[in-house]
Amino acid sequence: MIRGKEVLLVRQSYMPGWFMPGGGVKRGETLEAAARREALEEVGASLGDLRLMGTYTNFSEWKTDHNIVFIADSFELSGRSDQEIAEMRFFPIDQLPEGLWPGHRRRLEEISAGVQSPVYGEW
Repeated sequence: MIRGKEVLLVRQSYMPGWFMPGGGVKRGETLEAAARREALEEVGASLGDLRLMGTYTNFSEWKTDHNIVFIADSFELSGRSDQEIAEMRFFPIDQLPEGLWPGHRRRLEEISAGVQSPVYGEW
């Protein structure tokens, strides 16, 4: 979620570091519905229009999974977050925090650099 030149990041209660809000897709759920549900659950955000940034394959931790990144420029925050979220905070997109996980950092640096969407590749 991007507000002007800032990005909303979260710190989870069960692992160290900063992340973009997100999560898994439930059976029978579309990618867009999953993004909207996860944003509402994790940070209490109702999302406006979404645009697809890209699709990325992650080969870390002896698994293969896929990360679909949507960009939301319009959203409303209710101020609620779920138990998984220890902290949420806006950061200037050109001053990302220490501890931001590498795949998340790469995607935000691409956004900051104006990379055209959609993109695909390794996470």
